Amino acid sequence: MVTMDRPADLLALAVSIARSASELAVRMRAEGVAAVATKSTATDVVTAADRAVERHVREALHAARPGDTVLGEEYGGGSGDAAVRWILDPIDGTVNYLYDLPQYAVSLAAEVGGEVIAGVVRNAATGKEWTATRGGGAFAGDRRLAASGETDLGQALVGTGFGYAAARRSHQAKVVAGLIGHIRDIRRFGAASIDLCLVAEGALDAYYEKGLNPWDHAAGGLIAAEAGALVTGLDGAAPGPDMLIAAPSGLHEQLHARLSELDAAGGP
Repeated sequence: MVTMDRPADLLALAVSIARSASELAVRMRAEGVAAVATKSTATDVVTAADRAVERHVREALHAARPGDTVLGEEYGGGSGDAAVRWILDPIDGTVNYLYDLPQYAVSLAAEVGGEVIAGVVRNAATGKEWTATRGGGAFAGDRRLAASGETDLGQALVGTGFGYAAARRSHQAKVVAGLIGHIRDIRRFGAASIDLCLVAEGALDAYYEKGLNPWDHAAGGLIAAEAGALVTGLDGAAPGPDMLIAAPSGLHEQLHARLSELDAAGGP
């Protein structure tokens, strides 16, 4: 049994497991393509991979730290009084995974006392990896990250995402329509954890989305925050399913005001 509660140690474990989980995801996609052509469906392949990767991570965490709990997208969990709760998205960007678009990630964060203190997001398709510890900064490999220095919303490149339900997407489209004339442009890459890491490295000036679950933003949100972005909800709320906004201080107030005016947290 390994006992480690320092953020750096938790991060080292998370990185090791995320790397092996990413290899499994990529391998299962390659093998699954043949299955789609024979006896399975594309959706079956993605579902099987999601569950297999989550099981892999859970088993690895249990072997290293059997007293911890895990909250995962596929199997839930995460309750109890464990010293550490791990928050996992086994494959963030499953539609990208299905279509072989190189924007899907394993996202794994360690939470202690209700606060995320370590996290890793690894783009399984490319091998690019972002990490952070609470108070220790955010990194892409060995490069320390800093969010954008942009202060003019009209020049900001903003990322977002859309829900699966048609009614929600319709409301989100209205928000985009009301926002796009006030910013440089919109980008939609399809994996919230990666979007947050792009904010951390300044490749996106800001990001917002309605409908995110804890596993979508636990690791990426820490990485963005440690790179200097403000990660909040709307109108004083914490980041969560109603809204998450990630932007540097020079942009956050402007973007927040516009999204509030557009009722971005409303709708279905």
